[in-house]
Amino acid sequence: MVAGEDGKLLGTVSDGDVRRGLLKGLDLDSHISPTIQRNPLVVPPGMTRETVMQLMVANKIQQVPVVNENRHIVGLHLWDEITTPPTRVNTMVIMAGGKGTRLRPYTENCPKPLVQVAGKPMLEHIIERAKLEGFTRFVLAINYLGHMIEDFFGSGARLGVEIEYLREQSPLGTAGALSLLNPRPDLPFLVTNADVITDIRYGELLDFHIHHDAAATMAVRVHEWQNPFGVVQTRGVEIIGFEEKPVARTHVNAGVYALNPDVLGALSADMHCDMPTLFERLQAQGSRTVAYPMHEPWLDVGRPDDLNRANAESTS
Repeated sequence: MVAGEDGKLLGTVSDGDVRRGLLKGLDLDSHISPTIQRNPLVVPPGMTRETVMQLMVANKIQQVPVVNENRHIVGLHLWDEITTPPTRVNTMVIMAGGKGTRLRPYTENCPKPLVQVAGKPMLEHIIERAKLEGFTRFVLAINYLGHMIEDFFGSGARLGVEIEYLREQSPLGTAGALSLLNPRPDLPFLVTNADVITDIRYGELLDFHIHHDAAATMAVRVHEWQNPFGVVQTRGVEIIGFEEKPVARTHVNAGVYALNPDVLGALSADMHCDMPTLFERLQAQGSRTVAYPMHEPWLDVGRPDDLNRANAESTS
């Protein structure tokens, strides 16, 4: 970047600009002015990482100066750095204690989180996906055949992460195991079911939660269902219209959440509680709960058909 004495950006010079200048007859003693690109693409300080990446791809560039409203240089985005996700010190809790009764016979002698998709346990897919987003601290809530999960993952060193365990003495539901967290997290944390295979951006979910100043955030997906019949619209006994095989759209719980530490006060130690119940309790207290609309591929691997589909899609 080339700046004036007042710190304002005058332009940029890349190695390609220098090479082109040398080919035009300049030498190493020539003034830099002829090589300066006077109108480079710049971005403001508040632009999101994703938008900056999109601009870089669209303009086929790997560096973008960051300037303020007075065009003073305040930073520089580099492709290699911006494509590396920031390290997240936030914890991710994975609910891995279910019996997986709907997935039998696969879960008769194997906990559902260890059932393999594309040659790896479902739980390993989740951890690796979150690690790509910068998460390295995990807590696994285990119950049914939990010793097998502990034996497989251990401390997490094999995957380059830290893993601790919450050992449920009895099934506590999709939220109840959080009451066992000790010490409680100091920062907002993520919670996911262990049977959800998805490309969700965990970091974006956390940022969305913080941005909206929510106590609890639930990732939701649009579920579409087409009525196989023509619908007759009536008022009393009068027919007022028809709709041919309408499509109903609803938001469904995707099984991934972001929570503030203080929501744990709504749980009782070792008492069963599911996530929808926790959200209802928070709403009754006047706490803010929000929905994070996700659009990435998502599959709840709850039945053998779902497992077959997950394996088929992973190889397609």
